[in-house]
Amino acid sequence: MGEELVRPHVVDERTCAVERWGDVVAWRTLISADRTPTTGLTVGTAQIDPGAPTEGACHRHAAPEVYYFVAGTGFVHMDGAAYPVAAGTAVYVPGNTWHFVTNTGPDPLRLIFVFSVDGFDAVAYEFPEDQAKSLNPDGGERSG
Repeated sequence: MGEELVRPHVVDERTCAVERWGDVVAWRTLISADRTPTTGLTVGTAQIDPGAPTEGACHRHAAPEVYYFVAGTGFVHMDGAAYPVAAGTAVYVPGNTWHFVTNTGPDPLRLIFVFSVDGFDAVAYEFPEDQAKSLNPDGGERSG
């Protein structure tokens, strides 16, 4: 969107389409320049269900990312280390850091994700060679 179209914006998560990356994660994009009259940030919510597979979840992107967990328990894995997460946990993922999230609890693990880019379509996901065959990033399957 052009700068002249940028304006204050309020969105209700329930009005945003649910997008999926197989059974790994479901998300809703709330703020993204390709969908809202905004620039500079991309924000959404994501949910990882209990027992969700982790195969193929590891990825990286040039844009730094922030997660803020609002429900559930699990781990965020970054560059081979695992960090416990639960409601109230904030995580900074530096750009180009291999990462993924696992749900270890009986309830959905819910989080808010934030990128400092205009739109979600500006985030180019990269996957390790050994898992590239299990994913189809061009088919709309992406993670938050």
